[in-house]
Amino acid sequence: MAKREDGDGRTLVASNKKARHEYTIVKTYEAGLVLSGTEVKSLRAGHVSLNEAFAQELNGEIMLHGMHIADWGFGDWTRHAPRRTRKLLLHRVEIDRILTKLREGGGLTLVPLSLYFANGWAKVELALAKGRRSYDKRQAIAERDANREIARNLGRHLKGQLKDRRSAPRPR
Repeated sequence: MAKREDGDGRTLVASNKKARHEYTIVKTYEAGLVLSGTEVKSLRAGHVSLNEAFAQELNGEIMLHGMHIADWGFGDWTRHAPRRTRKLLLHRVEIDRILTKLREGGGLTLVPLSLYFANGWAKVELALAKGRRSYDKRQAIAERDANREIARNLGRHLKGQLKDRRSAPRPR
């Protein structure tokens, strides 16, 4: 079953949490997917994994490799291969921009961040990303923890101020 529905009509099916840890996100794109019937039914049931998925150019188009969509239990001769290569649907201008950035170098790669349904259509949030080194990952974790601690202390401070205002006598 799909996980949750956002305020803008999106129903999240799967997310790649490890990608945000492993990569620095440069730019994100929304792409459609070419799927068969049993794949859509399996997606709606939430039987999908993006952990080892990546996107590559093939004959001028962008293809998604390594995404696992489990077999739908009630399919017969229409069953799909769980890890088949799937075509991503993007505008030609977007494909050209992505491919020029990938060909420029700089260690950029295409990584899927999440898979969701938007108005009944299966979509993938695709990121142009650069790999992080281990010290970059440690620095990102330390920065995230520091920001969390600052927010926590600020919240406590503001709550303390509100309490003081409520308990203080009102001027007449």
